[in-house]
Amino acid sequence: MSLPSRLPLVLACLAVFLSSAAMTEPPAPSTRAYSNVLTPIKNPRPILADHPEFFAPIIEQAHFEAAPLVVDPDADLHVRAWRFSYNARGIIEMPNHLKAAETAVIMVHPWGIDDGQGWNTPEPAGVADFCTKEKNHLAARHTREIIRPFINSLRGRVAAVLYSLPGGKDSIRRKLYRSFTHKPTVDDRRQGALELKQKLRGFRYTGQPLPTKLTLSNSKPVVDYFRQFPGLDAGARYNNDGFWKLPIPVTTDVDVHPDDVVIYDAEGYGPLKQFLAKNGVRHILLTGYATDMCFCETTAGYRNLSKDFNVFLVGDASLATFPSNTSPRHAVNAAISFAALNQLVTQVSWVKLDKTAK
Repeated sequence: MSLPSRLPLVLACLAVFLSSAAMTEPPAPSTRAYSNVLTPIKNPRPILADHPEFFAPIIEQAHFEAAPLVVDPDADLHVRAWRFSYNARGIIEMPNHLKAAETAVIMVHPWGIDDGQGWNTPEPAGVADFCTKEKNHLAARHTREIIRPFINSLRGRVAAVLYSLPGGKDSIRRKLYRSFTHKPTVDDRRQGALELKQKLRGFRYTGQPLPTKLTLSNSKPVVDYFRQFPGLDAGARYNNDGFWKLPIPVTTDVDVHPDDVVIYDAEGYGPLKQFLAKNGVRHILLTGYATDMCFCETTAGYRNLSKDFNVFLVGDASLATFPSNTSPRHAVNAAISFAALNQLVTQVSWVKLDKTAK
């Protein structure tokens, strides 16, 4: 067939190709003009004041009301939030209107420590999680009283409930928990629970005692002192070799349902981002521990998530570490206040689910 005779066919094929390319080209992202007008709030109330045992309320002189940031069509989850701006000279509050079906609840590092599952703080000087049994038990009560009811109130309406844990997907936890790529059967979970019990209870939770004698130089005794006796040593000396290789379970203080997903820190942020996007998640309600460390820095921490999702830190559903104190009140206040420079913060009582919406 000569070129002139083939020309109509070539042009037809080209038209089909261009039409197909136009159809598959992703649409340009939609935008809107946001009116960043700040209206002073008269007589503002303290923030995060619902649970004073766990959180010292945030009190700032100037509060401003701003327009909503998230305004989803058919929104059924209403989340009031705030942030702090030095440049604005105060706290900025705004309502937000989310679709629950495009929202995930993530709990960072709900470690099952000293909760009866067998993973225990080593004696006489070992440290894990909040670093003493007394502090771990206080955090567990916080989980039971605040985080557990919060998660359960949203379960079934949000897109997913997820828990993050250290390490990788070992053979025992693979049987216990759903992950990004698999869902264990009832028999798998039963077998995993037996193996977890055997593994955790078979470990010797005893390390070395504190040193009774140190060698100090005459010129740098303070340097030598802290080098030999630091304030936090979670290594094999005090925790026993192998402690951190044990399969850390999700605490029994939350209700893990078969559809809940466990995030493994060792897999990195990429798989978490892909899983959330694949399931249509755009918004994150972030809870968990510890506000000053894991909550911000680990795989499911807000430093990662806030690059790709609309993240709301649920301030009273988190606790910071609290060395030198019997209460976390001021430590978590400081950690949340600092995070609020570049994150939106909400609280349990500010998250309202429209129960009449479908």
